[in-house]
Amino acid sequence: MADYSTLARPYAKAVFELARDGKTFAPWSQALAALAGLVSDPDVARLIGHPALTRGELAKTLTQALDGKLSAEAVALVRLLVENGRLKTLPAIAAQFEQLRAEAESRVDVEIVSAVEVPAAQRQQLADAVKKRLEREVAIRWSTDPDLIAGALIRAGDLVIDGSVRGELDRLQTALTR
Repeated sequence: MADYSTLARPYAKAVFELARDGKTFAPWSQALAALAGLVSDPDVARLIGHPALTRGELAKTLTQALDGKLSAEAVALVRLLVENGRLKTLPAIAAQFEQLRAEAESRVDVEIVSAVEVPAAQRQQLADAVKKRLEREVAIRWSTDPDLIAGALIRAGDLVIDGSVRGELDRLQTALTR
């Protein structure tokens, strides 16, 4: 799959500014997620660039597929992306929009993977510690991975805190093989 992050950046920034100014982050998040899902569908992906469809017909087909779920601005975005041949950038636009939104809302998505299920009381303590460390609101997604042996792995954007036994063993092995 091609990397559309550079092409998506100006569109994501424009949509973010529109959403920020209109205080419509949630509706834009929903619209972009729906559009990204739509263009990622294999059947729809075959329509994009199909020689039998004009750009206008493609835009109309896509907006009709999400009838009632898109604002007038979101429909205009679809038309703009179709006209500029950038429809396939929608998943990247959606991802970049969510990053900009999280930054604006001082929120960060955090993934915590532990070796075993973490009890609710410890989850709250860990969530509070991560919130304090990152100085932001956190939205935590919890999962387990027995391969970690013990401990946890915390991912927040580019930050990775590996407090697992598996991570420590890997670091020890690297040090010994140098």
